[in-house]
Amino acid sequence: MRAPAKISLVVRRTILLSVVFWAVTLVSPAQETTSGQPQVKVNVLNVCTPSAEEQQEIATALDRIPKRPAFSQDFEIDRGRSVLDPSANPLAALKGQVPAGSAVADFVRVRRDLTSSDVYSTVQYSFSRDRKQMVETLVFRVRDPKDLLQVSIEDSASAVTSAAAMLEATTPAGRIKLERFGKSSVVLARCMGAGEGPAPDQSAYDPLFRSASLILGKYRGLLGAKTLVPEELTRLSRMAGQSPAGAATKPKASNSK
Repeated sequence: MRAPAKISLVVRRTILLSVVFWAVTLVSPAQETTSGQPQVKVNVLNVCTPSAEEQQEIATALDRIPKRPAFSQDFEIDRGRSVLDPSANPLAALKGQVPAGSAVADFVRVRRDLTSSDVYSTVQYSFSRDRKQMVETLVFRVRDPKDLLQVSIEDSASAVTSAAAMLEATTPAGRIKLERFGKSSVVLARCMGAGEGPAPDQSAYDPLFRSASLILGKYRGLLGAKTLVPEELTRLSRMAGQSPAGAATKPKASNSK
């Protein structure tokens, strides 16, 4: 005759736990939104002085890039003009750092499939130019991504010079990035001093920057960027019917006496 009492006690405890669970579930969202701002998680990367383990990852990824690649017959050339909306950055919008106006950038992209590499499947070269700077980016995508997804090498120069002059000068690499699956990226970048302080000593990373610069220069030539990019930017300017995004406009002469 005591069994029903035990069952009733279990049922009451189950109901009580369910009520507590739903109360916590309903209260938690309200607590998260009391500040009026969504929670933003920011991962800070050590791009100036990566660890020894990260340096080894970068060296291994660069070493696996084919020095004498073979390309398939498939290829893609793309050009265009993009209007960069500063309000599209959610972090800047939350902090109220949305500048007025928008920037315009011209770009040229070339993609080729790699047939001589078991690690990387495609290589994509892109050149972007706005009124302030020109950026050159080389991206290698992994054929069978497990830990590593892609490797990118980047350099930049001021837009005071022409794209042809930058490409002829073989600007050295200034940034190397490894995008990994389920982990934060590994980045090595040239760093300047903070404020009036001296720049950090990055002499230990010279071999990595030198290797990345050689790869960038090699594929710049293999993909014909020195000729292709200036020609495509010229065509783009003609299609747009206005001056290039990176060229300064000359003031019109006044006819007033």
